[in-house]
Amino acid sequence: MPPPHERAGSDLLFLREESLRLAQTLMFLAARDMAEAVAPVLEEDGLGRAHYRVLQVLAFSPGIPVSRLQDILGVTKQSLGRTLHELDARAYLQSRAGRQDRRQKLLFLSPTGKAAEARLFAVIRQRLVAAYREAGGAAVEGFRRVINGMLSEHSRALLSEESAGRREGREHV
Repeated sequence: MPPPHERAGSDLLFLREESLRLAQTLMFLAARDMAEAVAPVLEEDGLGRAHYRVLQVLAFSPGIPVSRLQDILGVTKQSLGRTLHELDARAYLQSRAGRQDRRQKLLFLSPTGKAAEARLFAVIRQRLVAAYREAGGAAVEGFRRVINGMLSEHSRALLSEESAGRREGREHV
């Protein structure tokens, strides 16, 4: 006989409205607190949240085309263009033409951009390490499964494609 926690329907209290609302509140507060944690670093560098999002994606997916970055961020071409222009003016970006399509613009973080992203990630890393240590390995794996389960099919496809691109050795500067 399976242990009590594995029996069908044995512990579905987490599916109650109250628990789901608490989860929603916790996600909201965690996102807000993480944004507040990196805010001093952003301010020090004269950057905003849009800049940070671009830096995050380029750190995760170096060498992606501008159109792919736009798709991942879910922003307009005009909005992304402004942000990219500002990051380029600060020498945070490098670009190169694609191998197959020379018209394609592939984006990378410059050494300056990598340093800025690393300072921001250090703040996030510190929070995550502390939380992961407190929760333990099984809870961290459960957290990953929950977050993955919340992703849309589109986001899962993006994540899968980006992972495949890294495994295949996407172009690097």
